[in-house]
Amino acid sequence: MYKFGLNKKNLCRIRMHILNFSPAHAFYTTPASPHKHRGPHKQRGMASPAGRSSTSLSKIPEFLVGPIGQPMPAVGLGTASHPFVEEEVRAAVLTALELGYRHIDTAALYASERVVGKAMAEAVQRGIVVSREELFVTSKVWCTQCHPELMLPSLKESLQNLQMEYVDLYLIHWPMAVKPSKPHFPMKREDIVPMDLSGVWKAMEECHRLGLAKMIGVSNFTTKKLQELLAIAKIPPAINQVELNPTWQQKKLIDFCKGKSIQVAAYSPLGGQRIPKMNPVRQSDILEEIGKARGKSVAQISLRWIYEQGASMVVKSLKRERLKENIEIFDWELSDEDRLKIAQIPQRKLITVQNLLCPEGISSVDISDVDVLEM
Repeated sequence: MYKFGLNKKNLCRIRMHILNFSPAHAFYTTPASPHKHRGPHKQRGMASPAGRSSTSLSKIPEFLVGPIGQPMPAVGLGTASHPFVEEEVRAAVLTALELGYRHIDTAALYASERVVGKAMAEAVQRGIVVSREELFVTSKVWCTQCHPELMLPSLKESLQNLQMEYVDLYLIHWPMAVKPSKPHFPMKREDIVPMDLSGVWKAMEECHRLGLAKMIGVSNFTTKKLQELLAIAKIPPAINQVELNPTWQQKKLIDFCKGKSIQVAAYSPLGGQRIPKMNPVRQSDILEEIGKARGKSVAQISLRWIYEQGASMVVKSLKRERLKENIEIFDWELSDEDRLKIAQIPQRKLITVQNLLCPEGISSVDISDVDVLEM
């Protein structure tokens, strides 16, 4: 089995890994047992939406999200990178689009919005994709901008960076507000302030009404935080993007979201690639055993399991062979025995609010109220 060493060096690596977050938005319709489907398909019998090219080579199924069933690819490319190397991210986006990816995930925190926008414009120019309408773009607002008066300006800044008129999905990256500043982490504990969730969400709804975000959603929200949001929302969140993989299975949260028509999206679906010595997914003997028996990689077993939970996912890689491997998960399925074995995997959450904060300092806000550990 896997082992963890939470020394000072590894905690620092975890903080760097936080950059690999990825989120989503709108009403969720429970997908029809995805593991029963083989080959390309769209959940809920989706038809190609207006403006989206039918000449795409994509073999990635789509989930129907939101009250009108907007299509969202089951697998997207994450663009957080540490250290951030612009050319590597640009090349990864172009390679992913060539392979059939259509969902690209970015965020204000990642500093990747500009290169994502440039890469997508280049893809259109080179004929890799027909137009912007063929793409699905997610961005996120960071804690430092989670104030009602800053939400719309933050989205407009992201759109300017992307050189786009709208994003398909805009997410609250973390259910926490910090004194206004440029997006950064780690953040000072004393800079945490009470979050005006009602005001922030009203501003998100305004972003949607203005047509700047086709869907709105959240990331790292627990069932408790979702209940608070649903009590005041006129437009419910379409998606909740959370840490999800076979070593952090989130059954309670998944069941809650299905009951509330919220699509679950997974980040860290492979356990966190920036801290390999602590990676519980890649070090899982159970996943390795299943993979060997099926002729699949551990990564493919993990991603297929997530898909069978009815969740979409954002996965990151800079290598073409890995990008290709990560979408070769739709023409086969896990067996009942495989699923039973995976259900027995010990659970361990990697990302908590402590990873975002400087170790010193005292917060006036209860830290447990801004954490993302499902109780």
